Amino acid sequence: MDSTMSRVCVVGLGYVGLPTAVLLAMSGRQIVGVDTNPHVLEALASGRALLREPGLAALTAQAVASGRMVGSSQPEPADAFIVAVPTPVRGLAHKRADLTFVASAVEAVARVLRPGNLVILESTSPPGTTEHMVGPILERGSGLHTGCDFLLCHCPERVLPGQVLNEIVNNARIIGGIDRASAEAAQDLYSSFVRGKIVLTDATTAELVKLMENIHRDVNIALANELALVAEHVGVNIWEAIELANHHPRVQVLRPGPGVGGHCIAVDPWFMVGAAPRFTPLVAASRAVNDGMPLHVVDLVESMLGGLAGRRVVILGLTYKAGVDDTRESPSAVVIEHLRRAGAHVSAHDAVVAMEIPLDTLADGADCLVLLVDHQAYAHLDPSVIAARMRRKVLVDARGFFDVEAWTEAGFEVARLGDGRQYEPRPQLDRQSAQLDRQSAQLDRQSA
Repeated sequence: MDSTMSRVCVVGLGYVGLPTAVLLAMSGRQIVGVDTNPHVLEALASGRALLREPGLAALTAQAVASGRMVGSSQPEPADAFIVAVPTPVRGLAHKRADLTFVASAVEAVARVLRPGNLVILESTSPPGTTEHMVGPILERGSGLHTGCDFLLCHCPERVLPGQVLNEIVNNARIIGGIDRASAEAAQDLYSSFVRGKIVLTDATTAELVKLMENIHRDVNIALANELALVAEHVGVNIWEAIELANHHPRVQVLRPGPGVGGHCIAVDPWFMVGAAPRFTPLVAASRAVNDGMPLHVVDLVESMLGGLAGRRVVILGLTYKAGVDDTRESPSAVVIEHLRRAGAHVSAHDAVVAMEIPLDTLADGADCLVLLVDHQAYAHLDPSVIAARMRRKVLVDARGFFDVEAWTEAGFEVARLGDGRQYEPRPQLDRQSAQLDRQSAQLDRQSA
């Protein structure tokens, strides 16, 4: 272990900060975990982790019991500081990165910054944030100079909920330094627990790379969703079409769905659009397509039921993706909101998030089931048992998950997202086109 970085202060004990802090503690360093949420600090003091991640609870308990990890509401003097706080978006028509939490955290670090310290921003940020915002804040608050008196880096996380510990350790890491010395110092720190390849670059490149990774997936999901809409319009089963297209050795179309959630893929593209609106029409259009999918699902439900007022609808899945308990930016919340606005009575069940009411009870007297998250537990549902409890037997499958034949045999009317052979083309395509037209006009105004 590098003795010059034996004490590390991690600011933000969320999905990235807490696992990082725990792994650093287990590598032998003394860790101060900082968070403004008293419930997080109370849990940490008793050796508990509030996040559900495989292996995290045991490692947190070990780190706290060893005496190498303690909590605090404010940064304390240390050799290195890692800032891992949220970076949400703000605004409606003009979405931009909200760096309020980053600025507040960095200001707090500046008050205890000493010569020779290393500061690392892990929070996903627009290109230039580390150099043009974080560095100046640290300089103003400490009276020190970036690169001369202290070291500064951006090291974006690359983790998947449900596999965070494994991916923090084994994924490649990009470290962008404000200078070479900063990048090498951060490399020494991360190499104490990272087994994946560590690649050094400059801070702004590292910021751009992180956004590129999430934008790549968002754009490809938007393509799949747009193809699903086309398939409905021309009377094709998109699930069959994707399978056939992916036989091509250089084609890999992703699966469509009811939208994109989570704190990364649904958010980070706006950081790029905000930084360079003139050059990102594809990124913005992809966001419009994916943000429009929850309303498209609502249209499918309304079409199948012949109206929504007074209908009882049961939603299957509240998280933003299968197999995780993370509900941030979940498309399910948008679907539920619009169904209720249209007068539907909505109940919800999730196979991962703890639910007090069992699914079969929720189905009593219901008119429609809407699958939004393909949790594996739902594969074991018996359609005949569910059918016996429902008032009207309608299923809308937004993930192409269920066996249509089995549910049809149980008496259900079934609509799958992207399956144009099951129902007639609907006016929601016009709504989607209008939304894209508005997005295009907005980009034209920004570029003018």
